[in-house]
Amino acid sequence: MGFLVDSQKGGCGVGGGGCFRSLIRRKQVDSVHSKARGHHQLAKELSVLHLIAIGVGSTIGAGVYILVGTVAREHSGPALFMSFLVAGIAAALSAFCYAELASRCPSAGSAYHYSYICVGEGVAWLIGWALILEYTIGGSAVARGISPNLALFFGGQDNLPVFLARHHIPGLDVVVDPCAAVLVLVVTGLLCVGIKESTLAQAVVTSINVCVMLFIIIVGSYLGFKTGWVGYELPTGYFPFGVDGMLAGSATVFFAYIGFDSVASTAEEVKNPQRDLPVGIGLALSICCSLYMLVSVVIVGLVPYYAMDPDTPISSAFAAHGMQWAAYLITAGAVMALCSTLMGSMLPQPRILMAMARDGLLPSFFSDVNKSTQVPVKSTLVTGFGAAVLSFFMDVSQLAGMVSVGTLLAFTMVAISVLILRYVPPDEVPFPSSLQDTIDSVSLQYSTNSQDVYEEKSVVHAGTSKDSTLPLLGKTTTIDYPMLVKQEAQGNCKFFAAITFTFYFSWHAYEYYLFGSCSETFTDGTHTSTELSVLPQFLIQRFVLNEGKRREIAGWTIAATCIGAALLTYAASDLSLPSLLRFTMCGIGGALLLSGLIVLTCIEQDDARHRFGHSGGFTCPFVPLLPIVCILVNIYLLINLGAATWIRVSVWLVVGVLVYAFYGRTHSSLLDAVYVPATHADEIYRSAGQSLA
Repeated sequence: MGFLVDSQKGGCGVGGGGCFRSLIRRKQVDSVHSKARGHHQLAKELSVLHLIAIGVGSTIGAGVYILVGTVAREHSGPALFMSFLVAGIAAALSAFCYAELASRCPSAGSAYHYSYICVGEGVAWLIGWALILEYTIGGSAVARGISPNLALFFGGQDNLPVFLARHHIPGLDVVVDPCAAVLVLVVTGLLCVGIKESTLAQAVVTSINVCVMLFIIIVGSYLGFKTGWVGYELPTGYFPFGVDGMLAGSATVFFAYIGFDSVASTAEEVKNPQRDLPVGIGLALSICCSLYMLVSVVIVGLVPYYAMDPDTPISSAFAAHGMQWAAYLITAGAVMALCSTLMGSMLPQPRILMAMARDGLLPSFFSDVNKSTQVPVKSTLVTGFGAAVLSFFMDVSQLAGMVSVGTLLAFTMVAISVLILRYVPPDEVPFPSSLQDTIDSVSLQYSTNSQDVYEEKSVVHAGTSKDSTLPLLGKTTTIDYPMLVKQEAQGNCKFFAAITFTFYFSWHAYEYYLFGSCSETFTDGTHTSTELSVLPQFLIQRFVLNEGKRREIAGWTIAATCIGAALLTYAASDLSLPSLLRFTMCGIGGALLLSGLIVLTCIEQDDARHRFGHSGGFTCPFVPLLPIVCILVNIYLLINLGAATWIRVSVWLVVGVLVYAFYGRTHSSLLDAVYVPATHADEIYRSAGQSLA
């Protein structure tokens, strides 16, 4: 008896079904087989120390030298370190998700790569397109911040050398920044030399920045003990703005942790990704959080929060204690932080372009890897030139909010991908249509071997990307392989069934919590009881009849949970909504979110997760709680970015949709892919290898 074969066609077909199928087609985790048949690989040169340098250097930017003053004055007060701690914990939720996916799927592309594997091509394209915008604007904004900081060493902006100073062009009303453009080009050249060389340079620059922060902590602590920590001896206490103010400060400083995801983009270049990637991500985030908290404790203690200079809080704090010379050292640290962040912003973008080009969604020009340096030189040059032009001509400070959209979208999709991987991992593998004959041959072998056993039960049902001449795989003949049967999705029915299931289970669990028993009698097959202990068995009997049903319920529950998180955060954030509508949306969203958490906690995770991707790596703890909280936090931050930011991002995303519709969809490497059950993938690869031999 054969196995089910499916295909993904790129055409829209009748009713647009083909277009929708192209949006949800998923690619395979890079394996030995796919790499042997694919593109040139990047050099595996990075160790844990390299990853820590990339993570810390990309995360700790010059913003922290200003952020402590703004947040302390407006939100947190002396509890600034608590804001950094809460934000660090929130960032750690995403870091855990990244760590698992990076070790399971160690290939270039980061969140784009994970979304393509777990969610589908359409979502992956939007994530990749948003990340391109993020890194381009982020790098340009960082580069334009160099010359103002250098002005201190030359006695002001007017005394800067010509090649460093900004110049106003009257006719165009544009302020050009040659220093920013030159610095971007220098970093671009460094990235083209090789990943090990560029990472070494980033490690040196990052080390200088960290040394400056250690100077602030050590010398500041000495001054604090000497003067009695006047910043903490206030009648308002540690929470002058209340706990709400401290949490509002956490939402602001959360963006100071953005950057550790750059580590995941180098997964293909790590010597031992299963071990080193989780360690590198975890240590980088821990170092950043510790430095942030210690600096905030010291600076808030030296000067009362209300007396802080919002523009130069650290320099002014030392100057207040007679150490004006420290301003030069702190400014040097800020310049080094900007340079390190610039490297961290420009490193991932060529690799995302390369990953998208490998998948056929962008021209193959971007996927070329230089044979001598083993880096995507062409992608690096294109992105470097684009960032240099942007930083030279445009003041991108007003577009800085757009940087956060790409990052938060990526964080959200990574958390959703972890839930999908655990509960409904992809159970089909795409093969190129060139292997159609091999697939037909293997399927025919299964059919022949099982014909006697299932002769009376066999019902044929298979589809391929081409018309096949084999009886078992023709358009009018099919076979029924009981464990691999595909059922046509009845979307609305399954969605409402999943919601009904979640509310049903959640109500009886809550009822038992309040009263010690349930109003309905359940049976586990051997006895009848009102105790909650037999409720899971009862629900499994009633709702989860087989593996296919379990996957359906889990899939729709994940979708309902995401919708609930969006409703809850939107209603809680938009105070302009009518009270009745707002509370209704909060109630529905909260119920969906809580019910989804309960259902996903009670149903079993898919056993196939142990065989998904590369084994032996990091496993995210506290699933499903941790990814769901991560989704909730990231959606809340996305909604609160502001309407102006979303309007700008929407224009960019619309352009991306058009590019995908007219190029990416029709050039995708999965355009004519043939999908077969994952359990038979190795056998097809072996058969294909034997036929080529």
